[in-house]
Amino acid sequence: MDLDFEKPGKRARYEMGGGEGPRTSFMERLPRDIILDILSRLPVTSLVQFRFVCRGWRLMAQDSLLASKHLCRTAQYNPCLILHCDYPIRNQISFVDISAESRDKDMVRKLTIPFWASMPEFEVVGSCNGLLCLADSLFKDAVYVHNPFTRDFKQLPKSLQYPDQEVVFGFGYHPMTEVYKVVKVVYYRNGYGGFSRFRRITCSQSEVQVLTLGSPTWRSLGKVSYQLDRWPSEALVNGRLHWVTRPRRYVTRFIVSFDLADEQFREIPKPDCGGLSRCNYHLLVLGGCLSAAVHRSNGKLEVWVMKEYDVKESWIKEFNIGAHLPKGLKQDVNRPHRIWRNAPKGRGVRLLCLLKNGEILLEYKGRVLVSYNPERGKFKDLTLKGLPNWFQTFVHVGSLSWIDSNTES
Repeated sequence: MDLDFEKPGKRARYEMGGGEGPRTSFMERLPRDIILDILSRLPVTSLVQFRFVCRGWRLMAQDSLLASKHLCRTAQYNPCLILHCDYPIRNQISFVDISAESRDKDMVRKLTIPFWASMPEFEVVGSCNGLLCLADSLFKDAVYVHNPFTRDFKQLPKSLQYPDQEVVFGFGYHPMTEVYKVVKVVYYRNGYGGFSRFRRITCSQSEVQVLTLGSPTWRSLGKVSYQLDRWPSEALVNGRLHWVTRPRRYVTRFIVSFDLADEQFREIPKPDCGGLSRCNYHLLVLGGCLSAAVHRSNGKLEVWVMKEYDVKESWIKEFNIGAHLPKGLKQDVNRPHRIWRNAPKGRGVRLLCLLKNGEILLEYKGRVLVSYNPERGKFKDLTLKGLPNWFQTFVHVGSLSWIDSNTES
């Protein structure tokens, strides 16, 4: 089912106080703080429809304080999921609201990309405060910032390209500077030649490019000494983006942060979970804390949480998740090449987020969503109508947020 925001008819508008006369609705006569409190509790899909009722309601929905209050309330309790699918024919994104209060929590709904004709092949490289950052998956040159619910979008300036480059993205917001930035860590070869299968060895050159949203040009920060895992940053904590360095023989893996304020890379202490350099693990945010999901060889998953940021002793093992084979994986299905290429290697399961009821949401091999109850140790395969056969899941906060086009670098 496509997400379609229809404008109400003339009769409906008049009954709600939006006719041609001077009549105002009861909602418009309430104090502003009460109106904002009521509206901030609605799902973002209801707020988008709310804007079409009448002019007065549209002005209320455009209140900047409403977007801020709604974002704070939604981010704390009701994240939704963005599902990116590029199989079998075209790229598309869908969403599902998994909060217990949502009447459509079992329904996956498609979202329309307004600039799809300009960038039909894309990948999701970040989600922050209700905004998605999408990049051209073929050439890595076009980058867009997009609110999938309000349909606002902005194409970002193009940056310097290198032959045979590999790009690691980051997208985030710093609460102190109050600006959004896109980070591109570009790895490239010094000259031409060589076979693509040797790319990991020959991509010895690097450049860090940063764009402050609202600025007309990218800035170069020079080289980076870390070989980051070729996967967009999945953890934004305290205004810092986080990556894991890629596994290399005889080289220790690190957790590396990039501060969006001072634009410096720093190493973050790792948890003492034993053999971390030999394990596959990915970073995420749980309860506002930097967390690491460690994949063990027996199919089990350990979840470590840094309770106090940048303090090594504050790492604790929060959860142990046993091995599980969802019913949807028992059927052997060939995996699309691009989804296989974009998926983090070695991760048969990805930990996504904590739900409001205390359960843990997991994605299995880009095909099945599963909730896990840590108290009972029970798994539940989620049955969602309209779920794509193959997808990548991104935890997202549905909001009315948009960037200030006058932001200065």
